[in-house]
Amino acid sequence: MVKRHSNYFLLFSVAFYCHCSFLVLCSPSPGKNLLLPSDASALLDFKSKADLRNKLRFSPKTSFAFCKWDGVQCSDSRAVKVVIESRNLGGVFAPATLTQLRELRVLSLRNNSLTGPIPDLSGLVNLKVLFLSRNYFSGSVPPSVSTLHRLKTLDLSYNMLAGPIPDSLSGLDRLYYLRLDFNRFNGSVPPLNQSSLQIFNVSHNVLTGAIPVTPALSRFNMTSFALNSGLCGEIIHKECPSTRPFFGQPTPNAPPPTSAAALRQTAGLRDGVALSSKGIMQKHRRAALVIGFSLGVSIVVISLICLAFAVRKHKRSPKGESTKMGLDPSVTGNAEAVMRIAEENEELEEKVKRVQEGKQLQTTAAGKSGSLVFCAGEAQVYTLDQLMRASAELLGKGTMGSTYKAVLDSRLIVTVKRLDGGRLGGTSQEMFEGHMESVGGLRHPNLVPLRAYFQAKEERLLIYDYQPNGSLFSLIHGSKPAKAKPLHWTSCLKIAEDAAQGLCYIHQAWRLVHGNLKSSNVLLGSDFEACLTDYCLVALATPSPDEDANSIAYKAPEILRFDHRDATSKSDVYSFGVLLLELLTGKHPSQHPNLTPDDMISWARSARDVEDNGETNQLEMLLEVAVACRVASPEQRPTMWQVLKMIQEIKEVVLMEDDEFNSSSGNS
Repeated sequence: MVKRHSNYFLLFSVAFYCHCSFLVLCSPSPGKNLLLPSDASALLDFKSKADLRNKLRFSPKTSFAFCKWDGVQCSDSRAVKVVIESRNLGGVFAPATLTQLRELRVLSLRNNSLTGPIPDLSGLVNLKVLFLSRNYFSGSVPPSVSTLHRLKTLDLSYNMLAGPIPDSLSGLDRLYYLRLDFNRFNGSVPPLNQSSLQIFNVSHNVLTGAIPVTPALSRFNMTSFALNSGLCGEIIHKECPSTRPFFGQPTPNAPPPTSAAALRQTAGLRDGVALSSKGIMQKHRRAALVIGFSLGVSIVVISLICLAFAVRKHKRSPKGESTKMGLDPSVTGNAEAVMRIAEENEELEEKVKRVQEGKQLQTTAAGKSGSLVFCAGEAQVYTLDQLMRASAELLGKGTMGSTYKAVLDSRLIVTVKRLDGGRLGGTSQEMFEGHMESVGGLRHPNLVPLRAYFQAKEERLLIYDYQPNGSLFSLIHGSKPAKAKPLHWTSCLKIAEDAAQGLCYIHQAWRLVHGNLKSSNVLLGSDFEACLTDYCLVALATPSPDEDANSIAYKAPEILRFDHRDATSKSDVYSFGVLLLELLTGKHPSQHPNLTPDDMISWARSARDVEDNGETNQLEMLLEVAVACRVASPEQRPTMWQVLKMIQEIKEVVLMEDDEFNSSSGNS
């Protein structure tokens, strides 16, 4: 009997010990919860560092069903695919988070706003596909990438990565897809020779030297290596220099390229000012060419004016005189010819006007020393002389200067901004060059890239890509503002998101400010994407004394109140709010009333003539964003990241409503 009780006691002790151990495992601890599945724990750790805006619906309460989390796919209760794209993640990809997913095959975090370095990836031993493009990752490519021997796809494009491209990537013998474009990589192109490599791009970096002639790299054309001014070799049909020239020594003159393709192949050091007698002779020849060209243009202008005058005089001549010249419609049937001459007369007058305006740009650098400086490793696809010979058309004049459309002899079209010397009077050449180097490094799909700049004495030119679809101002107001109609709701939402993306990049990635945001400085790209221009220039400028009412309406109260205090990221937010109202209502900023939020909604509804309730809800959501941006106190305004988040949430709501509407329509 005693023995039986002893056995019972022993069994009870064992059960009690196991129960206590279970409680210890279940109890909260400063570290990880040991009862969570390891993959769920890794995903939650990633969310805590990367999802500062709480976009992901990962929760410890649902951790045992983590395979059903949005973007997560499992096999045998292990995460094998994580695709979290375009979710506005705004933190960092922390070490020891997703890299703990040992069975992961596919990882995509593209099109977010993740910052900081890429962590050690060596734990992802089964990874085949890695997309980290279109973020703000910085630092270098982690060496651990080269240990991922099952990797087939690697996309790190559109980030801020720097340093050399690792030669060890050549060891990834299964690599099929490699994109490293739109970063800041330097050094040489590694001798990649994987027979599996089918997609490859290292364009828009700062790479130098000869491209290795391997069977793999030879399969790709010049676009895969474009916008790396220091690259050369057989693959891109550009001869490598046999010896490196001395610093500051000008390269020998070569005949100008005869085609756009040849121009794109041209690269080298920046133009310099020679200090030898040969350089002086070159200067004189250049000056003579410019003067001769100017005289030629003058003769053409005078000839055109004389021709226009003669045609106009002829147009006013009596009918009898026209008959003698064979232009009497009743006799010769030349009525159409007379109309054509009248039209040509108007065209000639317009051409004369454009030539006179363009001549101002063409003669800018005459008699001055200076060089055309290309930004961020851009290829030197044209020279200063070619730019000065370009046919120029005045596009408009703004607070920072005049803007021209320039067509080079290679058929390349660029936009040239001639800065107002009066507003930059206190800026030294060194200060201007340093600032332009910073601004010229900005590259984002929603920014018009600054390709090059020029300065000599008081002349400063900025060269941008030409945007063929004009400005947002023209799109909203047209040629007759009184008849303008507000844009469609979906267009407003897309343009607002594009502009917010560009501002976020300026603020977050570069710690700079736009300072001059308005609808005329938002241009429309080839796909009608909104791209910001004239960014970061006000840091060098003095306040303009003759700004119009609309320009003043864009400025934040603190800028106006404190004698044009320097622009800040929060003053950019205020300007963005004004832009939103202009976008939604079609009204000029000077016409925006200062109303309460409720009254502002009523005013905006009347401006849009809204009748549909669905559009009213959408309008109110975006108006709340505009009102929040236009708060008088800068401390109470949201950041541009928060503004972008709100816009993207509105977009998600709209898409969700559209899906529900479509599904209900299908069921009916």
